[in-house]
Amino acid sequence: MTKTLVIHPTITTREKAERSLHASLEEAVGLAHAIALDVGHAAIVRLQKVTPATYIGKGKTEEFAALIAENDIGLAIVDCALTPVQQRNLETAFGCKVIDRTALILEIFGARARTAEGKLQVELASLTYQKSRLVRSWTHLERQRGGFGFLGGPGESQIELDRRMIGDRIIKIKKQLDNVVRTRTLHRATRRDVPYPLIALVGYTNAGKSTLFNRLTQSTVVAQDMLFATLDPTIREAVLPSGLRVLMSDTVGFISNLPTELIAAFRATLEEVLSADILLHVRDIAHEDTKAQSDDVMGVLKSLFGKGANLEHLIEVHNKIDQWSADHNHENYAAPAGAVPISAITGEGCAELLKLIDDKLSAELLATYHYTIPHENGRAIAWLYANGQVMDHTEEEATAHYEVRLSAANAARFHQQFGY
Repeated sequence: MTKTLVIHPTITTREKAERSLHASLEEAVGLAHAIALDVGHAAIVRLQKVTPATYIGKGKTEEFAALIAENDIGLAIVDCALTPVQQRNLETAFGCKVIDRTALILEIFGARARTAEGKLQVELASLTYQKSRLVRSWTHLERQRGGFGFLGGPGESQIELDRRMIGDRIIKIKKQLDNVVRTRTLHRATRRDVPYPLIALVGYTNAGKSTLFNRLTQSTVVAQDMLFATLDPTIREAVLPSGLRVLMSDTVGFISNLPTELIAAFRATLEEVLSADILLHVRDIAHEDTKAQSDDVMGVLKSLFGKGANLEHLIEVHNKIDQWSADHNHENYAAPAGAVPISAITGEGCAELLKLIDDKLSAELLATYHYTIPHENGRAIAWLYANGQVMDHTEEEATAHYEVRLSAANAARFHQQFGY
C-alpha cells in the first residue's frame, strides 16, 4: 500500500465561504482511500496566490519535501488542478510521484469501471487528460492493478506516449462511444414502447443514492460508505403504491471540480438523466457542506440540460435524517417546502417519497379512460389492473364499466391488444 501525502491548497481570496476547508480536505482523503492508498499525512495550505512554478510556493514545497523524505512517502496528491510544469517541478522537489485532483479521480474511475462502456468512457477521459501532458507510459494497458497508471505500478511499461498514438486512440474510442449512444437511444425507444416511466437518481457522491435505490427496488447493488462506490449505471423495476410500474436508474455521483474530461466522456451514460420522467436529487442533509454539494450537482445538471433547463420534474430528497437527528440531539429534521426528508438506511420517509413520485407521474403522464368490458374478458380486466390505475368500476349484469388512468402509450397498447 502506497504511503501518501494529501495536500489541499486554498487561495484565501477565492475560497467559497459555504464550503468547509476541513470537509474539503476530508473529501480529498476519502478519494485517496477509495483506491486503498495509505494516507499518512494530510494538510491544508492557505495561499495568497498561485505560484506558477509549483502552485504552493517555495517555502511550502521545501517543507513538504522534508516531510516526504522523513516519512518515506511515495505519493503526493495535490487537491487542485496542476499544470504539467507544476507537477514536474513538484516531483523533482519532492522526490516522489505527484498527481493532482483530476488524475486521482480518473484513477478511481479507471479502477472501478466494470462494463465495457464504462471502461471506454474512462479511457477517453484519461487520454484527453494525458494528451496535454504526454505522461511517461501507456500504463493503463497494465491490467493487474487496474486504474490508469497515474500512480505508477508493477509491470509499468516505459513506452513513450506521443500525440499521434493518443489522438488515434481517442478517435477510435469516440467512434465506439457513438455506437453506445445509438444503442442507448434504441434502448430508450424500446422502454417507451413498453412503456415504463424512468426515475433517475442523481446527487453528490456518497449521498446515499445506491442505498435508496436498493430500498426502492429491492435490489442489492453495491452501496458503501465510500466516494464513487457506483460508477456503471444500473436500472431496475419498482412498483409505486398505485401499482404503476416504473424503471429506476442509479447513476454515478457528482463531485466538486469534476474533471471536464469525465463529464464529456460520461455524457452517453448521463443521457439517461436527460430522458428521465422524474429526477430524484439525493442530498446528504447531515453533511456540513450539503448546500455546496447541492450547488455542484445542480451546476452539472444545468450543463447537461443547458442554461434554459426546466427542472420542474426534479424532486429534492433530503437523505440521512437519522444522522442529522443524531448530530442535533435527536431533533426532528424539518425539510423545506417541496423537499422530502428520508433515511435510506432506516426506510423513514420512503413511503412518502414513493407516494409523491406516484402523484407526480399520475398528474403529468396519465389520463383517464372509460371502458365497458364483458365479465368473461378476464384477460383485458387483469391487464388494466396490472398496467393502469383502476379508479372505479361499476358492475352490470353482463359487463362492468371501468374508470382507469393510463399513459397514452398504454392506452394505445390496450386498444391494439383488446380492441377497446
